[in-house]
Amino acid sequence: MRELIRRYGKDLSESDIDHLHMLVGDWQVLSDIGSADLILWIPDDRGRFVALAHARPGSGFTIHLDDVVGLSASPKRSGMLASVFAPDSQPTVPEVRWAGSYSVIASALPVRHEGRVIAALTQEVNIQSLRVFEQQEQWFHKTANVLCEMISCGVFPNAAIPPATRHGMPRLIDGAINLDPEGHVLDLTPNARSCLRRLGVREEVNEAVLAELITEVIQDQSEVDEALPVVVMGKASWMTEVESSSGIVSFRALPLEQNGERVGALLLCRDVTEMRRRERELMTKDATIREIHHRVKNNLQTVSALLRMQIRRSDSAEVKAALGEAERRVAAIARVHEELSQTVDETIEFDNMISRLLRMAAAMATTDQAVETAFTGSFGMVDADAASALAVVISELVANAVEHGLGQRGGKVTLEAKREGKQLDVWVRDNGCGLGDKPLNGLGTSIVRTLVRGNLNGTIDWSCPEQGTQVHIHALVEEAAS
Repeated sequence: MRELIRRYGKDLSESDIDHLHMLVGDWQVLSDIGSADLILWIPDDRGRFVALAHARPGSGFTIHLDDVVGLSASPKRSGMLASVFAPDSQPTVPEVRWAGSYSVIASALPVRHEGRVIAALTQEVNIQSLRVFEQQEQWFHKTANVLCEMISCGVFPNAAIPPATRHGMPRLIDGAINLDPEGHVLDLTPNARSCLRRLGVREEVNEAVLAELITEVIQDQSEVDEALPVVVMGKASWMTEVESSSGIVSFRALPLEQNGERVGALLLCRDVTEMRRRERELMTKDATIREIHHRVKNNLQTVSALLRMQIRRSDSAEVKAALGEAERRVAAIARVHEELSQTVDETIEFDNMISRLLRMAAAMATTDQAVETAFTGSFGMVDADAASALAVVISELVANAVEHGLGQRGGKVTLEAKREGKQLDVWVRDNGCGLGDKPLNGLGTSIVRTLVRGNLNGTIDWSCPEQGTQVHIHALVEEAAS
């Protein structure tokens, strides 16, 4: 839509464009209640009219089976649209035309914003749908006319209306209630009656004040949305959820105005009991998983502390070295669980933790020598299983680089990562004395090989460039959504 506006609507300001976006985001209620196809039109620089957006009714038969967005209006429709853009334009008189096997009632109305006509809106109703529609709910037609008048006057949509993006936003087919200016129920659909029954409203609702009925069924609830009174009275363009002991219903109010005065409201409602129950179950599950990761992290830190105590009590240099390596590995895994305990998903933004892990691994491996660390590239989002394996592998390689590559002379350890989809390449480089004749069969090397091949489905290679040692890991890591 924005691309079409950029191409054809050069006279529209940013404020006008925002108004059209709000209209398209909220016009489904008019399409449903009027059982009409809605098409939004703007003129181009050659006097033609281009379709910006199209809405099909959920309450009847559509007129246009094909997509009309981006197409130009026919000559007959262009004449109707041209009259809408004329000075002091008003909605056109509905015209009946034949469309193959059925008749169509078509009309057009101006879309005003800040006193100017910025677009035209056409309504096309299949007469067959209209007959069924009128038999079901005759008050729909009157409400649709009021909404059209509000669009023509520029008071609908209202910028105060919350965007229709929340999961569970009610539509006409979910339930609709017609209120008078004092909040009395004039008419309601069968689905709306069922929604009120789900809340616990058992008495007759016609001619009753809806706010009073709802207040009676939620008296035992400790938390009530402060927007509830103005929504169920139809006084504000807002939405709220009402929760009773038997169910949860979402309400959305659309105040109706004529000549600047409020004449009532259309209240849309939807039973969201099961939807919210599932959402709460998922939230509980997410909280439980985070708590598990937090406890695992605490337990691993306890193990790490016990290892440090044992190191201090030991008199054997060999035992101290072995326990120090074990402590480093445990600390690396604990760091991963600490990150997982702070996120809802079982994924980690690995770049956020790798710098600290890199410094920690170098610090735990070094003695007196000065070691500098650096990280370049990106790992991206990594799932929990791969993150644990990567943390241990990188920690082990960095420690080996410090202890065996740099030795007592100190130096620099560089970590580089490159991610393309599932393909992950990691390089660990040091500027030490190189491998020489050192065997690659220690416990740390065995752990690295096992994790790379088993957990990361990858390969690992050691090489000696002009100076120092380079380790290259090629792994397959599942893509995780950020």
